[in-house]
Amino acid sequence: MKVLRADALGLCFGVRDALDVAFSREDADAITVYGELVHNETVIARLQARGFQLAPEEGRESAVQTTKVLVTAHGISNRERERLVAAGKELIDTTCPLVQKVHNAALRLQEAGYYPVVIGKHGHVEVRGVTGDLHEFAVVASVEEAEALVLDHPRIGVVSQTTFAENLAREIVAAIERANPRSQVRFQNTVCDPTRQRRAAVERLLQDVDAMVVVGGRNSNNTRQLVQSCQAGGVRVVQVQGPDDLDPAFFDGCEVVGLTAGTSTLDEVVADVECALGRIEVCGADRSSRPAVTLR
Repeated sequence: MKVLRADALGLCFGVRDALDVAFSREDADAITVYGELVHNETVIARLQARGFQLAPEEGRESAVQTTKVLVTAHGISNRERERLVAAGKELIDTTCPLVQKVHNAALRLQEAGYYPVVIGKHGHVEVRGVTGDLHEFAVVASVEEAEALVLDHPRIGVVSQTTFAENLAREIVAAIERANPRSQVRFQNTVCDPTRQRRAAVERLLQDVDAMVVVGGRNSNNTRQLVQSCQAGGVRVVQVQGPDDLDPAFFDGCEVVGLTAGTSTLDEVVADVECALGRIEVCGADRSSRPAVTLR
């Protein structure tokens, strides 16, 4: 079975920088990671093994017992940052610059008199950070929600979660415009380049493979988006966290399998999955008919 790697996959620079900061610390036992550093179970396990204290993403402020707090790549609001500093905490900030760009764009729109709308997953830690400094706002995650968003405001400013699907974000903006025909709608496209690149790389692969393997954490939004791209392209897909999740039976009938990974997936985990795929023996490969789309 041949394995084709996507030409853009795995760790983005923001996650890589956050990991470098965390794993270079020699005082891990004196630091609380403020939520999940990245949405990847392998990374979380390694942080625990190093001695970091880990605060849950819900109720994390009350869970901090150390004087040092590591702000994750997903960022936090300025208000939350100020509360931590006022409580005597020393902040180690690994916020991704592209996430900070969303914060800044939303605040600028608010200051310019726009009603802020954030396109993103409800309750996602990045979205909570962006909205935490806004006086009023709406969060929408689908075209249906956007169509129901009727605002009595002459100006609406829209930003997006960095890992949201760009094509869907544009559909949502169009739906907001339809629902608010008398409002000026301004869209600041803050979907990040690594998300775009990985999605585009997957779409280029789909016509050449019989199935796709997407490596990433269960709670990773960008990994989920990659899975959905494969499903939309009519190619069966499995999401795994590592090589142990691979089921050889899934690949029966496959000659060529594509491989990609979310932006919080370690390079070595991708390599391990690729190696495991190379050892799988399949039977009955026939590219004349492709199996139905499945998600394991």
